[in-house]
Amino acid sequence: MHVYILFAHPSETSFTGEVLETFITGLADAGHTYEIGDLYRMNFQTDMDIAQYQREVGLDPDRPVPEDVRAEQDKINRAEGLAFIYPLWWSDCPAKLKGWFDRVLTYGYAYAYDQNQERTTQIAVKKALAICSAGHTVEHLEEIGIAESMRRIMLNDRLLGIGVKEAQLEILGGMMPKDHSCRRVNLKKAYYLGRNL
Repeated sequence: MHVYILFAHPSETSFTGEVLETFITGLADAGHTYEIGDLYRMNFQTDMDIAQYQREVGLDPDRPVPEDVRAEQDKINRAEGLAFIYPLWWSDCPAKLKGWFDRVLTYGYAYAYDQNQERTTQIAVKKALAICSAGHTVEHLEEIGIAESMRRIMLNDRLLGIGVKEAQLEILGGMMPKDHSCRRVNLKKAYYLGRNL
C-alpha cells in the first residue's frame, strides 16, 4: 500500500516527530511505501484567499484550484492510504493541518452534489489513520468528552465524510512535559499502527 502521511508539528525533535519516525519504520517493515507531507517544512499556506473562497461557496468545480492545492490532491490520488500525525492542541489538530483540510478538500474533488443532490467524491482512498499525541491521558480525554468530539470531527466529517472507506483515530496520551512514563508504550503503538496498516 502507498501511504501519504501528513505531519503537522513545528519541531522535528518533538515526541510527535518520534511518532512519525517510528510509524514509518513500521510501514517500511510491512513493505508499504510512503510519502511525507511535512506541513511546517513545506510552509503550507493555511489561509484560504478570496478567490478560493469564492470558488468554494460558488460550488463551481470548473474554476481552477491553486497549484499547491492541486499538488496535495495529486498526492492523495497516488495514495491508497492516508495517515495524519499531529499533536492535540486545544482539543483539535494544529492550525496548519486544519488549514490543509480547509483548502485541499475542495468542492468538485472531495465532495460535490449530483442532479439528485446526492453527495459524490473523487477520493478513492481505502484507509485513513489519524495518530494524535496528547498531554492528557486517553482516559481523561474520554471522560471529559474531548476524545469523542475528536473522533466525530476527524473521522466522521473530515475522512469518512469525503469517501474514505475506513478511518481510525489513535490517541497517544499521557505525554505531559517531563513525564516520560508513557513514551515507550506510545512509540510501540505507533510502530504497530504502521506495521499493521
